Parts: sequence; C-alpha cells; structure tokens
Amino acid sequence: MSQNRSKISPLKSAFAEWKTETLSKFLQKVKERRGIFSTDSDIPVERLYVPESHTEADYLEQIGFPGEYPFTRGVYPTMYRGRFWTMRQYAGFGSAEESNQRYHYLLNQGQTGLSVAFDLPTQIGYDSDHPLAEGEVGKVGVAICSLADMEVLFKGIKLDQVSTSMTINATAGTLLALYVAIAKKQGAELGKLSGTIQNDILKEYIARGTYIYPPKPSMRLITDVFAWCKENLPAWNTISISGYHIREAGSTAVQEVAFTLSNGIAYVKAALDAGLEVDQFAPRLAFFFNSHNNLFEEIAKFRAARRIWAKIMKNRFEARNPRSLMLRFHTQTAGSTLTAQQPDNNVIRVTMQALAAALGGTQSLHTNSRDEALGLPTEDSAQIALRTQQIIAHESGVTDTVDPLAGSYFIEELTDQIERKVEELIDKIDAMGGSVQGIEQGIFQREIAASAYQTQKEIESEDKIVVGVNAFKAEAESPQEMLEINPQVAASQRLRLAKLRAERDNSSVNQILTKLMTAAKGSENLMPVILEAVERHATLGEISDSLRQVWGEYQGDN
Repeated sequence: MSQNRSKISPLKSAFAEWKTETLSKFLQKVKERRGIFSTDSDIPVERLYVPESHTEADYLEQIGFPGEYPFTRGVYPTMYRGRFWTMRQYAGFGSAEESNQRYHYLLNQGQTGLSVAFDLPTQIGYDSDHPLAEGEVGKVGVAICSLADMEVLFKGIKLDQVSTSMTINATAGTLLALYVAIAKKQGAELGKLSGTIQNDILKEYIARGTYIYPPKPSMRLITDVFAWCKENLPAWNTISISGYHIREAGSTAVQEVAFTLSNGIAYVKAALDAGLEVDQFAPRLAFFFNSHNNLFEEIAKFRAARRIWAKIMKNRFEARNPRSLMLRFHTQTAGSTLTAQQPDNNVIRVTMQALAAALGGTQSLHTNSRDEALGLPTEDSAQIALRTQQIIAHESGVTDTVDPLAGSYFIEELTDQIERKVEELIDKIDAMGGSVQGIEQGIFQREIAASAYQTQKEIESEDKIVVGVNAFKAEAESPQEMLEINPQVAASQRLRLAKLRAERDNSSVNQILTKLMTAAKGSENLMPVILEAVERHATLGEISDSLRQVWGEYQGDN
C-alpha cells in the first residue's frame, strides 16, 4: 500500500486504457453474471482494485504493524507464529455429568480451552425445579443450579490449568462466583485463573432476550464484576462484548461491528461513572464476533473493528496502556447460515468461516458442527468441527505469516469502507445518547429486523443462493444421527435440589440472601456477597430471585 504519488497518474492512465481497450471489447463477447456486485453489507464490489494513493504516512496511521497502534494487522507482533488461537468448542448439554464427559473428550482430542453452554433456565435465573423451567432443563446447554452442580461440571479439570469461557449474561456474576468457589476448593491460585464470562447484557435487550433486570441495575452488576476482578482475578476477561448474536438475529457485518462497539462504549462509560480508571479495566475487555460466508468482507470486518476500537479508546477515552487499545476477540462460525437440508454442506461453510476468522486475526475460535441446524452436536460432528480448526492451523500455511492478506487492494479498500460505514452508524447512536437510549427507543431492533427481512426476500427471490435450500436441492436426504438429551435430567436435577435444601444450613442461606437484598438496595460491590452466598449453597435461582425482589424485571415492550 506504500505508493509514490508520482506513480499514481501513469497508473490511472493505464487503468483507463485497460477499461477502454481490453475490458470493453471483452464485455461485448462475455457478459458478467450480475449488473451489480456487493457484499452482504451492501458495499459495492468493484470489478478490479488497483493501488490507491496511500503515502507512507497513511500506511503507518491506518495499517501499521502488528502489535502496535492501530492494531489493524493484529494485536500481537507474531500472531500465530508464536501460538495458535485458542480452540474452544462451545459445549454443554443435559446434566453436569454428561457435559463433564464431553469436556474431557474434547480436551483429549486436542481442544485448548473450554467453552460452556448453559441451559435457558440457568441463563434467566431459574432453578431446574421452577415451574418456568419445565421442558427446558438441559436442552440448549447444561443445567447449573448450585455449587454441587458446578463441582460435577468441572470434576477432574484443574481450573488454574485451563482457560474457560462461559456464555452467560444476566446471571454472569453468579456463575463466575460458582467458578471461583470451585477453584478455591481445588486450592487454585485465583490470580492464575484465566477465561471469560460473556456478561454482555445490552445485546440481550437488542437481539437475544435472556435478560432479567432493567438496564441500570444490570449495568451495575457488570461494573461490580469489573471492579472485583481487578482486585481478585487479574487474568480474567470480565466481559465479552458480543456481536455474534446481533449477527445471528439478522444484522449486516457493518451493523454487527457498529452495534457491538457502541455497546462497548456504553460499558466503558458505565465503568468510568462507577469510579474506575480506564486503564484499570480496559485491558480485560474482550469481544465476540460472528464469522459469515462472505470471506473477504469478514476478514476486512475484523481488521476494521480492531482499528476503530483502538481509535475510540485512544481518542475518546484517553487510554494510555497499549493493552487498553487492543480489541481481542473470540469468533464463532455462523449458526444462522447452516442448513437442515444437506447438512454435510455445513462442513464446507464452517471451513470458509473459520478460515476468515484465522485470516482476520482471531484470538480464539469455535467452529459449529454440521448438525447445528438439527440439534446439539454429536461427538462425531464435534470432532469434525475441531479438526477443521486444527487442519487450518497446522496444514494450510495461512498461520505462517502475520495478516497475510494485508496489502491486497481489495482487502484494504474494503477495510476502509467498513470503517467509514461503522463510524457513521456509531455517530448516529451517539447522537441518540448511546446504546442504552437506542435500545429503549428500539432503534437497534428495527435496523436488525429490516436487514433480516431483506436477506429473507433475497433468498426467496433466489437473488441470494443457498446451496441445498433454494438451489441444487437433493431429491432425498439420508437420515441424520441426532444427539438425544436424557429425559431424566430434569427429574435428577429436582432430586439434587431437594437433597441440597434438606442438608444445607437454611438459616445461614436465608441470612446471606437477606444481606444480598440489603446490599442491592445500596451501592456496595455485590460480588463478595454473591460469592459468600454460593459458598453457603444458596442456589442460582434463589440469588436471582433476591435481586428480582429489589430491582424487578425488565419488560421489553415497555
């Protein structure tokens, strides 16, 4: 991209001549497939890209070197030449016992980090014996109600020797407390615990729906986690600001980045308002992005996101620690692109998406399984998904150099265009007052719904081809092996809870829950109280209900 301006005019002249002489004559004989080509974010894709008039100063300001501001080329100087991304397979289903067996299987297959999926009752703060948990226990993740469940979930796994990501939001503080309590029982040094809790409640209001409390107390819980971890879990990522679910709900790549970074701005402001200094918490912020099928747009999206966040942290929040400027992110391949029809086609889709994440410089990666559109993955499908990452890492050669597509005329122009469009959308959100006000006004939800509707129209009109769905259909498809959830999970959970409540010191539990409600009415950090509650064997549902009594529940249609 470094280019002498004296060479631009001859280049432009030669380019114009090529279009007139070579291209126009060829187009008279062979027509192009479409009149207009564009990315999924509706960014026009030109027929051919040539060097732009970037000076060396432009290069250093916009692209630079890996491990240095603005981090366009990656957050570490050597990237995957030093170590590969963390290979996590999002897993958890049924009981804690079953999920523990899957974790040991994946670790034995070469997985380098754990990623825990929780069932819906756990996500929204209900114990497995609650009436609203009926029919959902263990279905989309593991059921966790108490310290006893958590101990079984991580049986035989040394928590100070593995990095653990937990996809949990409204009840993130409670699950983190349970994790810490188990680590303490194992005798682990808390300073060595590494991992991430998603802890991103704003995207729940925008795209997913597993919120409990109104935004203001929810933000308090998040900043309490920031402050507590700074003192007690210095190596823990306190939030994973998620664009994944925003994209799954139907957003474009540009909306995914803009909405996610706007939420990040809101969390930084909330932490500053709570009295924290930016360089105290910003180095532990992490992000979570989707990787879709449009290979080049996805690569450019990741590069642009790093650059935009670095500028936001440096210029808007005046962060001085270089780690505060780094956008480190986990990637998951796009579940919404996978099809129930011809499920083996999903292996190819996931491979492209995983390649985009690697070329875009992800820090950790989950590859979806081929049967994702049908149900929870079988062991065979999970193994193929993990092998996809391992083959890219060890056999493709794309990990041998840092940011291998940098300097591509197309990639650099696409990175620039995504950056411009994202910044325009962030400015629009800022003008509304920020993410919380945008959520309350329904702006995010309407924009995502409009994008999802447009995509569906294109599929139905066959302007967008989905192989096996609206083109290249198979007459008959072979039956797919499915993972069956043990129907006794809910009953076992109810028995375990009854036993827990019969054997614990209920007077002590009631005392700590009263203390928690008193603390919730005030302003003290809630994490020490929540940790004490789980260590006294208060359940997740009891802790959540105590906070419900003080804060109430958020009603999305209000």
